[in-house]
Amino acid sequence: QSPKVTELYCAPGNGGISEIARCVPINALDIEGIVAFSKENAMDLVVVAPDDPLAAGMVDALEEAGIRALGPRKNAAIIEASKVFSKELMKKYNIPSAAYEVFDDSSIAKEYAKNAKYPLVVKADGLALGKGVLICNNVDEAMNAISSIMEDGIFGKAGKKIVIEEFLTGPEVSVLAFTDGKTLVPMISSQ
Repeated sequence: QSPKVTELYCAPGNGGISEIARCVPINALDIEGIVAFSKENAMDLVVVAPDDPLAAGMVDALEEAGIRALGPRKNAAIIEASKVFSKELMKKYNIPSAAYEVFDDSSIAKEYAKNAKYPLVVKADGLALGKGVLICNNVDEAMNAISSIMEDGIFGKAGKKIVIEEFLTGPEVSVLAFTDGKTLVPMISSQ
């Protein structure tokens, strides 16, 4: 909507966004492809939105190529890409969070789950396309969740480690903000 925007591209894009942007058939995880396209077409700014390319270092690669990019670098995107990292960060800085334990061995996780308070939440550590969180109401559900994630690999590498945490009820609110490292500008919260 800015009058400064002369052309908008989206990779890979979809039917909806094609009404306002030119869709480019480059996979969102193709870092080399995005960098090459951005250089060839003299992009002024590349907005990297999906979690996977952020966690893979898309912003780092764009900046190394001299292309301005909006999004966290790889070392900051880990807060979204690893639930274990996020929980440890919250613990380190005394940020209130659900009580939790981390496991990289399914048999130890199952022993823990046998004596846990229910309901509880089993989370794959890594990115799982928004599907890596399972609410378990009893021991059987927890055993199935642990087996599915860690042994059957339903979320691939994302499930090599898991977080088992207490189940909290109540409203959930997302608050995002833009920052340059000095100034913080919050966006409107959503629920």
